Amino acid sequence: MSTSDIFLGETIGTAVLILLGGGVCAAVTLKASKARGAGWLAITFGWGFAVMTAVYMTASLSGAHLNPAVTVGIAIKDGNWSNVPVYIAGQMLGAMIGAALVWVAYYGQFQAHLTDPETLGEEPIEGPGPVLGVFSTGPEIRNTWQNLATEIIGTVVLVLAVLTQGLNDSGKGLGVIGALITAFVVVSIGLSLGGPTGYAINPARDLGPRIVHALLPLPNKGGSDWSYAWIPVAGPLIGGAIAAGIYNIAFA
Repeated sequence: MSTSDIFLGETIGTAVLILLGGGVCAAVTLKASKARGAGWLAITFGWGFAVMTAVYMTASLSGAHLNPAVTVGIAIKDGNWSNVPVYIAGQMLGAMIGAALVWVAYYGQFQAHLTDPETLGEEPIEGPGPVLGVFSTGPEIRNTWQNLATEIIGTVVLVLAVLTQGLNDSGKGLGVIGALITAFVVVSIGLSLGGPTGYAINPARDLGPRIVHALLPLPNKGGSDWSYAWIPVAGPLIGGAIAAGIYNIAFA
C-alpha cells in the first residue's frame, strides 16, 4: 500500500465511521429527531454497523485500521512503525470530517435542541455541554483510574480481536468476513463495557470530534470537557499496546 492510499483510505474510512457512529448518537439525543430516545441498544448497534460499513469500504485501500490504537497494536506486533504517522494523520482528519458532517446532517436538530429552554434550564451552561455526547465520550462517574482502566480494558478486547483474526483459519485470514466479526466485537464491547465511559476505545474517534465541537458555531454548546479528554486518548493507546504484547506472548 502506498502512503497516499493509506492516508486516503484512513481519511475516508474514519469519516464514514464517525458520520454513522456520531449520527446514531445525534439521532438518539437531539430534539426533533425521529429516533430520539431509542436508547443504548440503538447506539451500540449503530456504532457496530458504522465500523462494518467503514471497514468494508476502505480495507482494500489502507487495511482499514480507522483507530490509532489498532495502528499502534499492529505496529508493535509487526515491529514496523514506518507508516504509523500517515495512518494516524488520516484517522484524525477523517474523524473531524465525519463529525462536521454529523453537524450538517442534523443542523436543524442541533439548533432546536440548543435553543429549547427545557434543554438549557435557567442557569448558564457550565462544564460539558448538552450535546457533547454526540461528538465525544464522557464518564457517568468521574474517577480517573476507573475511567482510564475501563478504556484500557475495552481496547485490549478490541485490538486483540483484530490481531487474532484468521488464526483459526490456518493463517489465511478471514477476508471480508473480518469486518463483520469486528463489528460484532464493537457491539459486544459497547453492551458489556460501555456503561462507565461511553467506550471511546479509539483516540481519533474521541479527540477529532471533540475538537470539532469546540470549533463549531453551536449556540449554548457549553464546554468540550478538555480535563477529561486525555483519558479516551491515553487509555486506548495503552490498551492497544497491551493487546499487542499479549498477542506476541500468547499467539505469535
